Amino acid sequence: MAVLFDSHCHLDAEEFDGDRADVIARARAAGVTRQLLPAVEFATWPKLRDICRIEPGLSPAYGLHPMYLSRHLPSHLEALPEWIERERPCAVGEFGLDFFVDGLDAETQRLYFLRQLEIAREFDLPVVLHARRAVEEVIASLRRIGGLRGVVHSYSGSEEQARQLFGLGFSIGIGGPLTYDRAQRLHRIVASMPLEFLLLETDSPDQPGSAQRGQRNEPAHLAEVLAKAAQLRGASEESVAEATALNAERLFGRLGA
Repeated sequence: MAVLFDSHCHLDAEEFDGDRADVIARARAAGVTRQLLPAVEFATWPKLRDICRIEPGLSPAYGLHPMYLSRHLPSHLEALPEWIERERPCAVGEFGLDFFVDGLDAETQRLYFLRQLEIAREFDLPVVLHARRAVEEVIASLRRIGGLRGVVHSYSGSEEQARQLFGLGFSIGIGGPLTYDRAQRLHRIVASMPLEFLLLETDSPDQPGSAQRGQRNEPAHLAEVLAKAAQLRGASEESVAEATALNAERLFGRLGA
């Protein structure tokens, strides 16, 4: 069985409160032995920390997600360096820019986004980025600030934007959307991109693959993302699993299996 690293899942989400242990057990049975859990808002940081302390192979990242902008306060941004200093996470995230959802003030998003980039650089930590209809601006900001590394998760940009990210040393995270027949641009990107920049993810409980359309997603389904990525690249599932797990370890460090 291939050993997999889910580079982006929200196991702390309330959707898993009733059966979290079973979800983790199913993930292990499917070969998913390591998982990165990025935070989305300040209020969830303690719960996320505690879940990762209990279960081997889980590691937290702390950040302030743009879709939760109405819940963020300047004091939360000020608290982030203190949390990083004390908890020693393997990344800063999830944060970024979202110009798709109505009602999210762009300037306020930029304030939180740019400060979190600066914090990541100050602590020499990778970033886990959300970029929806904002990939171009995210790339420009990464160039301007410099000294950063990380992943743009649930990648939805163009082939040229992907090449620009690779040129900056950034990875892209690919999950359930890859399994849909209509995702032709994503198929082309995954088929031809340098394997060293590919990370596999589920974004659980969101973004289920085609076989789970309309259902709750969970980390065990990463095996289906792997199968599609391997098919597109004309490679074995074992080789893609090994390469993408090593990519995640290189970026985030080795999380205990």
